[in-house]
Amino acid sequence: MSRWWRLPLLALLFSVGAVQATTPDADEQAGKALMAAQAAELQAAPAAQATNEPDPLWTSVRAGESGRTSAQGPFAGQLINAYDPALVSTRSDTTAPVLALALFGMIVVLALFVLVNGPAKLSAGFSNTLVKRWPKTDVLIHWLMAIPCLLLIITGLMLLAGRFVFGDWLGPDAVGAMAAMAKPIHDYMAIPFAIAAVLAMIRWMKHNVPAGYDLKWFASVGGYINFGPFKGKHPDAGFSNAGEKLWFWSFTLFGLIVIGSGVIMLFPNLMEPTRTTSLIAITLHGLSAIILTGFTVVHIFMATVLSEGGMECMVSGYCDENWAKQHHNVWYDEIKADGSIEYRT
Repeated sequence: MSRWWRLPLLALLFSVGAVQATTPDADEQAGKALMAAQAAELQAAPAAQATNEPDPLWTSVRAGESGRTSAQGPFAGQLINAYDPALVSTRSDTTAPVLALALFGMIVVLALFVLVNGPAKLSAGFSNTLVKRWPKTDVLIHWLMAIPCLLLIITGLMLLAGRFVFGDWLGPDAVGAMAAMAKPIHDYMAIPFAIAAVLAMIRWMKHNVPAGYDLKWFASVGGYINFGPFKGKHPDAGFSNAGEKLWFWSFTLFGLIVIGSGVIMLFPNLMEPTRTTSLIAITLHGLSAIILTGFTVVHIFMATVLSEGGMECMVSGYCDENWAKQHHNVWYDEIKADGSIEYRT
């Protein structure tokens, strides 16, 4: 009897071994079948495209068909974004390097100019007599706008062109950390800048009305050239010279674009923009920032380095009398003639 019970046991072990031996073959066959199905699907795709028959679902979506969603908002049911894909690459491939060039390139150009030309000295030297030029309110508005503006330029450079400017030098981790710090600073500084900028536009517009002598100012490069036929030229200028007027109107136009596009990006729940509107806002924001950055660098150089005595105007609100006569003679003659001139005692 002891030998008979061994036979079923041996048969059971043999069957288990046979199953185990054939399982890999079965898995291999299933894998081959799946690969064959995928290959057939890929081969069929070009054939379907070659028929040029539009997909009904895609056609409906392109025509404006909406879906259903629990999200709130007028554009929540929009299934696709039908903007030009080139706009996406514009931000990284074009706007970023041009913004960096507007900042660093303009600094280099003006630094070289100052090294070659030197600052525009006062022909008669300082008189040590100060004439009131700006009310205290305007001085306050200027600095409430200027300080956030500089922070916005620096943080905007990090957010838009950080990888382009600092990527190879600092590495992606450091650039990412700097961008994370720049984002809240950029967002919070946008508010005081926008308020002060709009106030400046309103209050200073009266000083920047174009005049006939502005063209002569440009023709003689503002009297800032210290060599050649332009040396010693002091063209006429009112309260604002032609260069300052160009800066003001550029700042007004592109500043309003920066502020408007910034509101769309900063308060999407309030504005509820479409995806395409958001992309256009980002693009316009970057392009306008490039122009403002270039003008801002020139403005700072003119006030601090190129024009001797110019910085005093926005520190105390007063300017040297000889500075007023040389750089803004029309304005000086007007306040002298009508008796509105105020001296600092």
